[in-house]
Amino acid sequence: MTENPHSMKVLFNRYGQLPRRYRWSIEAILFILLIAGVRAYQAPSVDSGYFPLPESQLLSGANITLEDYAGQPLLVVVWADWCRICRIELPTIHRLTKDYPVITLAMQSGSDDDVRAFLTANNLEGLPVINDPSGYLAQSLGVSVLPTLFVLDAKGEIVFSEVGLTSRWGIKARMWWAAFK
Repeated sequence: MTENPHSMKVLFNRYGQLPRRYRWSIEAILFILLIAGVRAYQAPSVDSGYFPLPESQLLSGANITLEDYAGQPLLVVVWADWCRICRIELPTIHRLTKDYPVITLAMQSGSDDDVRAFLTANNLEGLPVINDPSGYLAQSLGVSVLPTLFVLDAKGEIVFSEVGLTSRWGIKARMWWAAFK
């Protein structure tokens, strides 16, 4: 089915005759739909339900499991030292460790010493980090875009997953919601 080029011209002429506020409203809605579509496409491919994090060791040497965080919401952040958006977001995540339980996963960021050096150079000491030098753990979580945030409820089930830059208040709101779920 081919479209008549004349009908497209008429359509665009009519669109151009609409008042500016209507055109801007239509364009804003289309832009929001485009952004929502891109974010949905980039979302982690992990199913909702129980978060599949195996027993792991933090850079500090402590062994952790999800059961250690039972009864409270948990923020899990997957990042990499080569990811520029991650570098912007990590100080916010570090500040949130004062208010919420947080686990971070350094994906393909080098050896434990490399990750420790990155944390020290960026004043992020104390950030709970699991090093994933091969990216295998992140891949098993369905992560393909960085940074990726998972918010888990008190039962260890995924309530939210987000990709890209997220505001501190956006994360706090998600953690608050997870606490009441």
